Amino acid sequence: MKIFIIVFVVTSLLGSFMWMMPTQREKFQAQLRLKAKKEGFMVQLVRLTAPRAEGEMEGNVRNTPAYRLLRLNLDKREVNAMLPWQVFRVKAIANEGLPEGWSWKLGERMLSASQLQVLHEAISLLPSDVVALESTPVYVTAFWNESSGDGQLAMLKASLEKLIQGKI
Repeated sequence: MKIFIIVFVVTSLLGSFMWMMPTQREKFQAQLRLKAKKEGFMVQLVRLTAPRAEGEMEGNVRNTPAYRLLRLNLDKREVNAMLPWQVFRVKAIANEGLPEGWSWKLGERMLSASQLQVLHEAISLLPSDVVALESTPVYVTAFWNESSGDGQLAMLKASLEKLIQGKI
């Protein structure tokens, strides 16, 4: 009977220990986010609300990693003149000037034709699992599901830097 109790206690402790261990996905995310921080990204988990897609009653709400790069190339006049915008990879009515499958949540009809061209180029560089882009006077952000792996981190950075250099 004593041996049974000892085995039960040991297996309970081992089970608890195994339950606390990070999963393979969590280990991958930690390594990816550490690599991103070394590349200059700020990584945060944010609650993201997409615009209402065609045929839906409400927009999709989910927690998504936000990969942000600071804007360091704007003077005070440019910061005050810059208007924030958000685009999402969703088919909706507010899609003027965007590639197929992308829609505006904020900022429709605010960008010039040349700025829209830079945005098109930046979107074409994005990994397929980026769900949204955001631009403010302080930073540019890609909301990325991270499923395409760390090999796409360089493409993500190139896309966001294109937006920073284009000052949109």
